[in-house]
Amino acid sequence: MEVNQKINKSMSLLKPLADRVLIEPSPAEEKTASGIIIPDTAKEKPLKGKVVAVGNGKPDEPMILKVGDEVIYGQYSGTEIKLEGKTYLIMRESDVYGVIA
Repeated sequence: MEVNQKINKSMSLLKPLADRVLIEPSPAEEKTASGIIIPDTAKEKPLKGKVVAVGNGKPDEPMILKVGDEVIYGQYSGTEIKLEGKTYLIMRESDVYGVIA
């Protein structure tokens, strides 16, 4: 399945409201830069991901993020939800720290 098809499928499952965004977290690191394999119990929660759906924004605050943006966010930001066996995060746009260029 192509990336665009996957994003469109996720958008049809859940449409965020107002200033919320739906993010697909990047997978956790499997090994360190020096090649040491990290066990599942020691893996850190990923702090970056891809925006797969966005709300319409608020009347006085239009949405800045768009579908496909690679973003970073806080460790405790958002709420985990599962859709069709995949884990996503839904959070306010203000919980996103920045877009990766």
